[in-house]
Amino acid sequence: MAHLHPEGHTCCPKTTTSHPQDPIPAEPKDVPHVSFPSIITQQLSDSSASSISYRSSSNPDSPATPATDPEPVPEPQVDGLLEELKDEGIVATDPAPPQDQFPPSKPVSADIGEVQKILGEGEAKTKLEKACCGEGCCKLQALELDPESKDHLPVVVPDNEAFRSLQIRLGALSLDSKLTKTLDLPPEIVSFLPLPSTAVPHESNVQKHPPRFVTPHPPYEVFSAKVHHTRELTKSGAEKKTYHFDLDVTDYPEESGTVDFVVGGAIGVCAPNDETIVGEVFDLLGVLRNVRDKPVILKTTGGRWPTIWGDDMPRELVTTRRELLTWCSDLQSYPPTKPLLRLLAEYADAPNEKKILLYLSSAQGQAAFCDFRSGPHLTLPQILHAFPSSQPPLSRLISVLSALMPRFYSLSQDPMVSYQRDSTQSRRLIEMAVTVHETNNWRGGPRKGVGSGFMERVAQKAIAAEETGVDPFSLDLRVPMFRGLMANPLARQFCMDGPMMLIGSGVGIAPFRGFVHRRLMSENITNKVWVVQGIRDSLLDQIYSGDWGVHEDKIKTIVQSRGGTHEYVQDAVRHQADLVWFLLNALDGRIFVCGSAKGMGEGVEQAIVDVIIDKGNLNNEEARAYLEGKKNEGQYIAVSGTILA
Repeated sequence: MAHLHPEGHTCCPKTTTSHPQDPIPAEPKDVPHVSFPSIITQQLSDSSASSISYRSSSNPDSPATPATDPEPVPEPQVDGLLEELKDEGIVATDPAPPQDQFPPSKPVSADIGEVQKILGEGEAKTKLEKACCGEGCCKLQALELDPESKDHLPVVVPDNEAFRSLQIRLGALSLDSKLTKTLDLPPEIVSFLPLPSTAVPHESNVQKHPPRFVTPHPPYEVFSAKVHHTRELTKSGAEKKTYHFDLDVTDYPEESGTVDFVVGGAIGVCAPNDETIVGEVFDLLGVLRNVRDKPVILKTTGGRWPTIWGDDMPRELVTTRRELLTWCSDLQSYPPTKPLLRLLAEYADAPNEKKILLYLSSAQGQAAFCDFRSGPHLTLPQILHAFPSSQPPLSRLISVLSALMPRFYSLSQDPMVSYQRDSTQSRRLIEMAVTVHETNNWRGGPRKGVGSGFMERVAQKAIAAEETGVDPFSLDLRVPMFRGLMANPLARQFCMDGPMMLIGSGVGIAPFRGFVHRRLMSENITNKVWVVQGIRDSLLDQIYSGDWGVHEDKIKTIVQSRGGTHEYVQDAVRHQADLVWFLLNALDGRIFVCGSAKGMGEGVEQAIVDVIIDKGNLNNEEARAYLEGKKNEGQYIAVSGTILA
């Protein structure tokens, strides 16, 4: 039975496979269900931008992918920072609620006074400011009625569903409220100039491929990969749909040295904004239809935009407004920023809308701003619908929007052996799996991620063609992509020998399919490779079942969080404590983990620490130091997801 150690960790259960003298323990069978007091929540980001510089190949001399400028991400809110203060002993910790009960959440703006009491002027305020999100949360100023005002003019909120969905708390805001520290109007860094009549005609293929200036790592361009085949991996009724893609990269241009697609590597997909969303933004801004596709000269004052990782410099490029909104500006991934709201306030004609937008850009509206941007997912069209009187020029709006960044997906096969022969030649294919991420939109329907939504639209066209007897390859469906992150931790630490455990949840298991395929080329992997696959329900969302090229029951353990055993992958790690301990101590042993860093990843790492404490007779601090050493030696490799979009 599992029990609590005096150190406070969960001890690993004793099993029939606990044989210290056996150099290669057998995988546990018929293990009784053990419950552990942890609730794991998997959190997937719709988009991530990394500042890490990866090399494009296993060749150390190959050029590194330039670091990406940090993009706006959901910032830590006051509630989260207060928890950090509690951990430091600065703020008293409330008694923990009983298990299975959750205290009601209260927005920051609901009690500004309490927040200010906590902040004070001492160490707590200093610490909170140090960890501030950068938007001024630590400098809250309550909005009070002006005693000198003779006429209190309340703000009439916009009467539309989009505004109501924002759930903005206006408090005592009135049309004559005095607002301070309002953000300055952001500068215009983008402008449009007419194209001279003598210029070379501009060719645009906006619905299939990005403009040539959208370059991942110059001088190489985004490659238009043809979709060879696609299929849905999950069954009807699965909570999330996952699709498999075969992309034809036969004609991918040579780069340098030994740069190539490798096991565990990832590709970057340049996904466009949905054309319906682009059209909606044009309509809301009042952009005339006859200028949306008209070639213009785009002039920027500096920065990398509209390239991906180009040099930081001013630019003059020929393009169209539709190309920029489709391929270069993100319309739905990032929370709204104060520069965006301040710009909308500048061009709002309705006094009530202008006041609300200025309020959100001021010190008095800071708490409401925090609630506003950390609440339900917001998109640019939703905000424009909420404040219909604001129609800023497109060039000004683009100046405050985030760049549309590539989405990275791990390869799900061994790219060195995946070929398809047609009547004339052998076509080289790469394979990947994409899970479609959905949240509710303000209209009540689903809002899909930029990358996964694009890939699903491509998949549905191909699947519909197959159902009518049409070869999808003949449709000329394309995925704009480039070879990148071929030296990420998974690819860099993969080896052709030595025992290894591959732990993945959801689509995070996909890259490990390639690991198994490669190892099968040289040896029988029984008792050398162990796979732990976490899923919700094996009847609905077990991906790549029967597609590993080996008798799966000999190497793979399925862990179901909602069906079957109702366990998580970290529970399986504890059940296989002897095997985990053997792999950590084997000279060439490795443990790979791929999944959500905030749920599954943390849970697996804690389970491995528990194993080290039990098997190594160490305390918690010693066990974590031991695991850190294994990370440095490349024996414990954990990455966040299958590099999700």
